[in-house]
Amino acid sequence: MAFLAFLRANAPYLLAGFLLSFLSGFGQTYFISVFAAEIRETNGLTHGQWGTLYAACTMASAFLMLWSGALTDRFRVRHLGTTVMAALTCACLLMATGPTGWLLPVAIFALRLFGQGMMVQTAGVAMSRWFVASRGRALAVAALGFSVGEVAMPLGFVSLKALFHWQTLWLVAALVIAATIPLMWHLLRLERTPQSISAENDAPGMGGRHWTRADMLRHPLFWCVLPALVGPPCFITAFFFQQVHLAGVKGWSHLSLVATFPAFTAASVTAMFAGGWALDRWGTARLMPVYVLPLALFFAIFPMIDSVGTAAFAMAIMGLSSGAQLTVPMAFWAEFYGTRHIGAIRATIGAAMVLATAIGPALSGLMIDAGHDLPEQMPFFAAWFVMATAILTLGIRRSARTLPPR
Repeated sequence: MAFLAFLRANAPYLLAGFLLSFLSGFGQTYFISVFAAEIRETNGLTHGQWGTLYAACTMASAFLMLWSGALTDRFRVRHLGTTVMAALTCACLLMATGPTGWLLPVAIFALRLFGQGMMVQTAGVAMSRWFVASRGRALAVAALGFSVGEVAMPLGFVSLKALFHWQTLWLVAALVIAATIPLMWHLLRLERTPQSISAENDAPGMGGRHWTRADMLRHPLFWCVLPALVGPPCFITAFFFQQVHLAGVKGWSHLSLVATFPAFTAASVTAMFAGGWALDRWGTARLMPVYVLPLALFFAIFPMIDSVGTAAFAMAIMGLSSGAQLTVPMAFWAEFYGTRHIGAIRATIGAAMVLATAIGPALSGLMIDAGHDLPEQMPFFAAWFVMATAILTLGIRRSARTLPPR
């Protein structure tokens, strides 16, 4: 009952976070990759060329995020969020034209910057700043939008491809975002400015300080966290980006592979809410060192899987880390570095993660062109997560001792 009371008391803010997370899906790899074959055919691109172009556009958006992400420290979500939604609408409209030549990288850049970049940044910073004692639950509710998008968008739009031209579906995406802008404006009509929220709900980090972005970059903990932080977006993105290729290698239809995504989403949602509850109870220090371990198991076993039914079970394992990724690290930055400069800090983290999503498709695409299919690459992904967990554990154990009492 307490959770229901929490939902009722904070419904406008939680729904705003949910919508930002959900609509970010139109700029996420799992949605764009649904149209990978059509985009490559229209532009005459190989897997490697498409992956490299996608990576370059994503990298460019990551570098711009270092500046644009910090805007969340200055502007209300009502203003910044609706502006980003309008820009994402325009990006989808550009994709609806079937862009070729220089228009294609412009469209991909805009989708990545305003979808995966700024929509995710705005939702994460808003939840971290609006909520303190209940931050974990708030992040879990908002992150539910990611999970709904991950299952509804690929499955729905792959099915619709049989009925409509692929460019028409991008027009549908633009209309969905545009129709949501008035609702977002209404939900946040009573929102306070970031400065006033920070003044009222200051929550310091290590050593009782509010760390700046420069302070964070000079502290060794950031570099211990980084391998675990960038691993999921890099390698999960590679998996979803190469989903058409992967289905062909396994001898499955694309729709059959997409049909396993609900298992991923169900596990992700479970991990999100379990992680949100655990965050409010124990904090991030105990959860950070273990949240990526399911990914090590997933990438170790998936190359050996031959049936779609078993693949669904494996997708659930991947979903555990994916769900935790949407709550545990987001709360970690506020808990360890404080909330006063959380927008600039999260902008740096967001840029690193967006950059990782660029590396995954490019690297996997080049390896496929070189004759190494995605299942051959997966054991190396698993080894990365084992190494990242060991480094992260050492960093957390040393730094957690300086946290203020909960």
